[in-house]
Amino acid sequence: MAKKKNLTGREKAAVLLISLGPDVSARVYKHLTEEEIEKLTLEIAGVRKVDTETKEEVIQQFHQLALAQDYITQGGIGYAKDVLEKALGESEAMEIINRLTSNLQVRPFDFARKADPNQILNFIQNEHPQTIALILSYLESEQAGQILSALPQEVQANVAKRIALMDSTSPEIVNEVENILERKLSATVTQDYTQAGGIESVVEVLNSVDRSTERTILDALEIQDPELAEEIKKRMFVFEDIVTLDNRSIQRVIRDVENEDLQLALKVSSEEVKDIVFNNMSQRMAETFKEEMEFMGPVRLRDVEEAQTRIVAVIRRLEESGEIIIARGGGDDIIV
Repeated sequence: MAKKKNLTGREKAAVLLISLGPDVSARVYKHLTEEEIEKLTLEIAGVRKVDTETKEEVIQQFHQLALAQDYITQGGIGYAKDVLEKALGESEAMEIINRLTSNLQVRPFDFARKADPNQILNFIQNEHPQTIALILSYLESEQAGQILSALPQEVQANVAKRIALMDSTSPEIVNEVENILERKLSATVTQDYTQAGGIESVVEVLNSVDRSTERTILDALEIQDPELAEEIKKRMFVFEDIVTLDNRSIQRVIRDVENEDLQLALKVSSEEVKDIVFNNMSQRMAETFKEEMEFMGPVRLRDVEEAQTRIVAVIRRLEESGEIIIARGGGDDIIV
């Protein structure tokens, strides 16, 4: 390959793997998709010769990117930029950071997804609900669920509604909100232009909160925006929805969940739920369950709700792996 002033990313990858040798390259291949392997192999096959200067330049760039990524892991892009500026100068540091964020497609609020939910809560709980909604829509659903659960009840539904109705947000606003958290968390600002929010986003968040918070938010939304509340509920799965599963799926769920969780969950369930679950057990198992539930005595509502949440998590895992199918809203559509 003749020396090129501007190699493509794929060409640089080919040069790098050639320079690293077959053993290291083979280990790298294990982390690539089939499509990436095919394209990269074709690129390598087209290389006739790599001059020393090109090889050294590509290796140097890779080394700089690896260092920058390590700095980002340690303290965010802001930290990486400071370190690289001291080592390489402002111009070269920005070139590396821009190349890295472009290649890795760093999403907004990447730093927040690595932060403790309680820490984030302390900084955003007094912000405008729209600001809170924007931040939560970019977090992991479990993380966002913890924060939403901890917000005042009068704020929860407002924030959930704003997440559900959120469409794309301008990069300027996203960057402005990121800057606020950057100052408070000493973290980073990213340059991504991704879309967040929407019905699916709020459903994921609500599926990660406790049942009490979920009910509070949905009850409030039913008053504020009945159509939105109904649309959200159609896409959610709660323990009582087990009656919508086919017998084979229910039997699979029974096998996968803990007996104690199922007994707790059934303790306060409707007769319809109990009947359909017991009908999918052997007669001996059903009788044992009924006896143990009778001897269980009074139980805390919180324990029942936690057991139901764990069962729903198993159901969603089975659905995601394609082992069972969940009908949406009682119709023919499938939750994906």
